[in-house]
Amino acid sequence: MSETVYGIHAVEALLARAPERIIEVFIAKGREDKRLVAVVQELEQLGLPVKVTNRQWLDEKTRNGVHQGILALVKENRGYQENDIPLLMQQSKQPVILILDGVTDPHNLGACIRTADAAGVDFIIVPKDRSAPLNSTAQKVACGATESVPVVRVTNLARAMRMLQDEFQVWIVGTAGEADKTLYQTDFYKTQSIPLALVMGAEGEGMRRLTKEHCDELVSIPMAGMVSSLNVSVATGICLFEIVRQKNR
Repeated sequence: MSETVYGIHAVEALLARAPERIIEVFIAKGREDKRLVAVVQELEQLGLPVKVTNRQWLDEKTRNGVHQGILALVKENRGYQENDIPLLMQQSKQPVILILDGVTDPHNLGACIRTADAAGVDFIIVPKDRSAPLNSTAQKVACGATESVPVVRVTNLARAMRMLQDEFQVWIVGTAGEADKTLYQTDFYKTQSIPLALVMGAEGEGMRRLTKEHCDELVSIPMAGMVSSLNVSVATGICLFEIVRQKNR
């Protein structure tokens, strides 16, 4: 099985982190900007096939996405499963985990992954049956972060959360508009060595009931205006960088 990755940044990330996944690359005829030329040179140095095509073909393959004149056909990334979590937990002394419940828009998923990478999140957990696919749209929006932040798909999100709590003593903080405390009133690091997971629900709907019940603590984002909720990727960024601030204080 194969999938497509498009956009200069996304292909650059593939070259840097997983060049063995690349099958062949297509570039737009007449496109000669410096970044694209540099990518093509690196591909050719690795002996990877580069084919020239027209812009219309790229538009059709990416459904008029912002492909920047380049598309790579790559081996399918089968991703991470629930049984990979113990190994991922061992890769950091103080892991930070992002749990996304009900993020079904690939654009939002990609933006959350990009934000998670910027904030130093160790890995992301999403449910198999209630999450956007990690498709070419999500990878383009993530700007290469899908190659650096593992995304774990689990069959049962509540069970995965229980495992984090019981086996790894992870403190799980969920976001909910009705929470008594805001994230600025919350001490995310009650002890400096505790692993932490942040749960973000879908915009509007929020977390599912069972997901919420498995959180150790609930926090809200204070809202001063007329809008009742934020885009999930924006809310994720606000929460993650408050965690970063507290972790580094």
